[in-house]
Amino acid sequence: MENTFVVIMAGGSGTRFWPLSKKAKPKQFLDVLGVGKTLLQMTFERFVEYIPAENIYIVSNELYKDVIKEQLPELNDDQILLEPFQRNTAPCIAYACYKIASRNPEAKVIVSPADHAIFKERNFYEAVKAAVDSVTDEDRLLTIGVTPNRPETGYGYIQYETEGTDRVKKVKTFTEKPQLELARKFLESGDFVWNAGVFVWSVKSIQKAFQKYLPEVDEVFAQLDSSYYTEEEGSLVKQAYGECKNISIDYGVMEKARNVYVVLGDYGWSDLGSWDSLYDVSEKDENGNVVEGNALLFNSNNNLVKGPKDKLVVLNGLDDFVIAYHDEAILITKKGSESQIRTIVNEVKIKQGKKYL
Repeated sequence: MENTFVVIMAGGSGTRFWPLSKKAKPKQFLDVLGVGKTLLQMTFERFVEYIPAENIYIVSNELYKDVIKEQLPELNDDQILLEPFQRNTAPCIAYACYKIASRNPEAKVIVSPADHAIFKERNFYEAVKAAVDSVTDEDRLLTIGVTPNRPETGYGYIQYETEGTDRVKKVKTFTEKPQLELARKFLESGDFVWNAGVFVWSVKSIQKAFQKYLPEVDEVFAQLDSSYYTEEEGSLVKQAYGECKNISIDYGVMEKARNVYVVLGDYGWSDLGSWDSLYDVSEKDENGNVVEGNALLFNSNNNLVKGPKDKLVVLNGLDDFVIAYHDEAILITKKGSESQIRTIVNEVKIKQGKKYL
């Protein structure tokens, strides 16, 4: 795919995976799936099979420069774009895309989170290639849609028009995290897909969209050039982030633009956004338990246990629990309570300080 670049967004805090995921090393830098590779490394390897390594950029917080270089030694410093602080996905994407545009004005860009799992990688590649082909000669903003298999309330949904090619459809509506009844209707209708948070466009198209829908973002990032983090640019980036509001690319651009399309497919996708989603994609024993670490289970079913091998955990009579232990913190919670994890972590911070975070 000529003139194609990849932007991997790796700046999230991973709060819902506490206590495994902490500020010093969030989930994208961890081997969450127990396969010997971190989520960031898996994402990089997924793309480097068909995109040159020198065309892959990572955008993350300044805190994580060293861990990124450690996990991806193939990258040069100029491929690691450091945010002074979080401002959601619109400034993150603008930073990378404007930087790439200054290097190659004809570039097409694939934007992907660092912490998602793809189990059908060939299907995913074919969808991304279809998306890149679609934006090569057209002013389009593409997103990757995932065929839903259940009425999930934790994902965003995309409704598409039934006309168009078999794979590429025009988007009608976006809906964020619907209530269960509405999610069921979406599933029954047959013209909704999950929003995977993966985007494809030309740099010309995304710059035009920023100019129209987020002109303040365009104004501050249009000043970037292709050289990397000089002292002058570091000051410029900090100023740019200071002037940008906290806004997602979905809300700031995709929900407003009229040239938005979606590529349909089944990729074995999970956003790995919570302990529940990790349980869903993990291999289970005959009692429905997922165990990683040193554990003995008695009369217990459908649990997720994750911890180090040098500490023993024993379960008796527990069903549908998450037991996660790491360093000096242990989380014991019912599955299905993922929406409360952020609140729990905030309370830990208030009552116990930052020691456990």
